[in-house]
Amino acid sequence: MFVIESDCIACGACADTCPAGAISMGDEHYEIDQDKCIACGACVDTCPTGAIVEK
Repeated sequence: MFVIESDCIACGACADTCPAGAISMGDEHYEIDQDKCIACGACVDTCPTGAIVEK
């Protein structure tokens, strides 16, 4: 999963939803720790702006 920085509104919905605790606030937007991410897709489904995509 990856964050499209320009689309992230830093609402925190993704971090609140992530069961692996892989998402944290960076300097201006949320970032996903690829080593912790379990690719469940919860963040993709939760993001209100579609800023998180699978790659």
